Amino acid sequence: MSGPAERENRRAANARKRISRRPSRLGTPAGTAPGPDRTREAGAGFPALLERVWERARTAADPRSCVQILLSLDGHVPPDVQLRALSTSDEAALRALWALTWREDATDVPDTALESAVDHIEAAAEEPVFTGELALATSGRIVLRGPAQGPLDRRDLVGGVVRVPWSLQAARAYHATMGRAADRTARTVADCRAWLERQGEKGRDELLEQAKEAALRTAPFVLYQEHRQYTNFREQNSLTGKTLWPGHPDCVLSSLQQLPLELWSDHDVQLVAGLTLLIRSAGFGRIEEANGTQLSIEHVAAMLERIRRSYNSVPGEPVAPAATHGMEDLKTLAEALGTRRRQVIRQVPLYREIHGTLMHKVERIAADTQGARRRDEEVSRRLAQRLPLSGTTLDELGHSAAARPQWLAQPHGPYGTGLEALVHESVAAVADVFTTDFAMSRGMRDLPALIDALRTESWAEICGWDITHYFCCVVPRPQAAAHFGGSRQAMADAAWAMSSRMQYNSWHFVPGNLPRHPAVVARDHFVPPTIPDIAFFSDQHHHGHVSNKVRFSIRSPQAVEVAGRTFNGFVDLRLLRCAGTPFEEADLLAAHRVSRFVARATGLAAELALAGAPLKVTAFDAAWHWHTAAGPDATRPDPLGTPR
Repeated sequence: MSGPAERENRRAANARKRISRRPSRLGTPAGTAPGPDRTREAGAGFPALLERVWERARTAADPRSCVQILLSLDGHVPPDVQLRALSTSDEAALRALWALTWREDATDVPDTALESAVDHIEAAAEEPVFTGELALATSGRIVLRGPAQGPLDRRDLVGGVVRVPWSLQAARAYHATMGRAADRTARTVADCRAWLERQGEKGRDELLEQAKEAALRTAPFVLYQEHRQYTNFREQNSLTGKTLWPGHPDCVLSSLQQLPLELWSDHDVQLVAGLTLLIRSAGFGRIEEANGTQLSIEHVAAMLERIRRSYNSVPGEPVAPAATHGMEDLKTLAEALGTRRRQVIRQVPLYREIHGTLMHKVERIAADTQGARRRDEEVSRRLAQRLPLSGTTLDELGHSAAARPQWLAQPHGPYGTGLEALVHESVAAVADVFTTDFAMSRGMRDLPALIDALRTESWAEICGWDITHYFCCVVPRPQAAAHFGGSRQAMADAAWAMSSRMQYNSWHFVPGNLPRHPAVVARDHFVPPTIPDIAFFSDQHHHGHVSNKVRFSIRSPQAVEVAGRTFNGFVDLRLLRCAGTPFEEADLLAAHRVSRFVARATGLAAELALAGAPLKVTAFDAAWHWHTAAGPDATRPDPLGTPR
């Protein structure tokens, strides 16, 4: 039986759980507020954006102007993404009517058909032979009604339709393009089926298991095969993810494991083949670079060729192009790119450009610009003034910290450890130098506990830690309050919401660095990130991003070695702006240097903890965020002493 002390400890713990941790409500019972402090603004999020885009497109001067607005979702995505999202018939219609295409060559359409498309554009006065439709689907894709097709289903559209007249030349060009596309698709599917047949039942099952693991351990993605959607995202799930557990009958990949190959649909055949090629070229993360587009072998081949050219711009052994678009040749190319990528990433900075409206990602090679060096020096000047470090660059400050690391485990200023002071000063410097609305950095609170668990290989213990074992220091600039009705209290609550979410991200990534122990495999986790990214219009889908106005952002994840084990994505630095000017590549490069500096300090702290220093991070809790964001005059006492 439990004793009085144990029962009292349990009561105290349960009492704490019933107390709100929101900064503006510290010390009050959770769930007792008369209503939400802040409601979602009208016009926020993806559906509202599509309505605004459609209204502007609908009132455009002519159909061609209308389609140009839709292709970029009124400036929110690169037009190329929307062009690659088109189904075969929609692609043929767009090309026949306005000669618009994502393709670099014209091999899929006879020259006469292309000439007819141009003739159609110039022959505006010609009597139309058919009146089609142009519309925007609720998925964000452009859809069209071409000759011999019925009216578009209004249930899938954002608004109505724009009527589009078709000339005889355009109709003939459309027909020719569709015929050639059908022949090309038939050859591609036959080749994919033959390749999958050669893998045997065991090999196909391994490919499906790999694809399921990728869907489970990867951020949300939405892929298309013609008008069929494959996604691990929210209520429309058709793949394993947050909604469908592995083996769920609604998961397409799981259902294929019991089905003979000859019964697989043509769409499913290309899905499995395409996922295999993407994964072999760069791991699970490459799938997100197909987000919002058609996952056809044609599109995958074009993506791999673009990546090949990018990698070949870096000194080293060049990768040869695929001899054909057959699966064997594309597999060879994908594997060569995977090998070359590991070399490229050691030579030049890679990052991903994220277009949040369609969750589409593009891998880029960054240039070391003068702007990045200037920001490095600005941040370094500020840190040298506030920390016991010397140097004019972040690398020099890092060397200074390594020469005398003991202070990281000792009190410094208002903080219990120098590591806490370094994290806060780094984040605060970045917020000012980069003129962000918020800046933040996350990590683990108890490095000694992690080291003890690693020594004893207590993988289940690590997986069992909740988000309170992690921290995130969020620093808003005072100007950010303008985005929250001028209220510093609301800004403080937003900062704590971001901190909590970043603690969850640490919780989500750490197990991805552990051995495939049953406790690790069973635990929800993502593959940890390894390269930085820069995002545009991220305030569309993620509920937290919509509520807290995360529009433009930079993320720089870093690896840290702890007790001989490398933890990818163990720390990161994030910058965000709620409005205004997007971040640029130079900002990302400079932020990556600051992030590397924080990671280096964390690694030094881990070495001190390994040697026996009782180094723990106790700052950056809800009360800290209230005090720093809302101001000391707004601080209210927490009668239960909310644990740090």
